Parts: sequence; C-alpha cells; structure tokens
Amino acid sequence: MDALSTAGLGARRNEDIALDLLKFLAGTTGVGRPAAGSTGFSGAAAPKPEEHVNQLLELYSRCLKAVEGKGAAQ
Repeated sequence: MDALSTAGLGARRNEDIALDLLKFLAGTTGVGRPAAGSTGFSGAAAPKPEEHVNQLLELYSRCLKAVEGKGAAQ
C-alpha cells in the first residue's frame, strides 16, 4: 500500500519508464510497423504480425534492462 501512496508523488516505476522509452524508439525507428508496399520486386516477404510483436517485446526487454542499469556495456 505504501507503493501506491508514493506513486502519486511523481515517482515512476522502471516498467513505466521502459515503456515510454519503447514508445519513443519504436516511433522513431519504425520498429514493429508493417513494411510499406513498394512497386516492383521485393526481396523479402512482409513480416508477420507475430514477428512484429516479438520485435516489440525484445525491444521492451532491452529498454527495461537499460533503465535498471543491467544492460551490457558494449
């Protein structure tokens, strides 16, 4: 119950911050969006919806690790 009372004071959970980071990155880079159709030959098939979901879940996992400071230093 203590966590709920402090939530209104501006404290944010790591999950919320990671979700905001995911939204920013996905919107900026287009991760998870269907590929736009183009005229002519296309070398790769359009990704399936399941692949989009997997991309977004992987990105969220990476964002959460980065927010928690558990990301691998590269």
